Amino acid sequence: MSKKDLQLEIDGDVAVIRLHRPAKRNALNDELVQAIRHLFETLPEKVRAAVLDGSGDHFCAGLDLSELKERDAGAGLLHSRMWHAALEEVQYGPVPVIAALHGAVVGGGLELAAACHIRVADETTFYALPEGARGIFVGGGGAVRIPRLIGAARMADMMLTGRVYNAVDGERAGFAQYLVPKGEAFTKALALAKRVAENAPLTNFALMHALPRIAEQPADQGFLTEALMAAIAQSAPEAKRRVRDFLEGRAAKVNKG
Repeated sequence: MSKKDLQLEIDGDVAVIRLHRPAKRNALNDELVQAIRHLFETLPEKVRAAVLDGSGDHFCAGLDLSELKERDAGAGLLHSRMWHAALEEVQYGPVPVIAALHGAVVGGGLELAAACHIRVADETTFYALPEGARGIFVGGGGAVRIPRLIGAARMADMMLTGRVYNAVDGERAGFAQYLVPKGEAFTKALALAKRVAENAPLTNFALMHALPRIAEQPADQGFLTEALMAAIAQSAPEAKRRVRDFLEGRAAKVNKG
């Protein structure tokens, strides 16, 4: 893989990570997936949030089919687990990740987007899972993450029938939290990342690592996990300073905008 296939820029305390295979619609091959894992494992310590973008007209058109190989069951299992390990570093890595979606968000590209914490789509975005028509199954964590966004029934419909969601219907279904005009996804994602980077690090950690696990726990376990995380977060010196600033009138009130 050329190092140019995955680009990193640092904008203050925000990392801008860009898939850069525009001629391939930013399709993912194994080397690029491994590079994503390595990048998130080695982000500079000063980074507090990240934006994940795609060069050209598309975010990511999924698996690079030119690299499909015949594998036996064991090799296929290991290949899928390699993708799992890489996308775990996106979802459960060091910082919150905001995806800037446009054009194709298809197959493995949708699996990658689902591993991010916030998704901003522009009006050109469309979502699809063509694996069903190709006789294969999702293998990059999509069977776990995508139903958490849109429900298992919608995902099954997409794979059974080849249904494609446009940007408007996709936002309503839950693929993205924000929908913006054409060409504005990156600008909005960067603005959100800068806002997220201002949060206390332990609060961001709790939202990334504890909240999704609490959501999967039985209520009594979830309440205990929540209490433990709340106690840890509020004990941090930065949290205490922020509360004092609010109580003493030095912090802004809630912004309804």
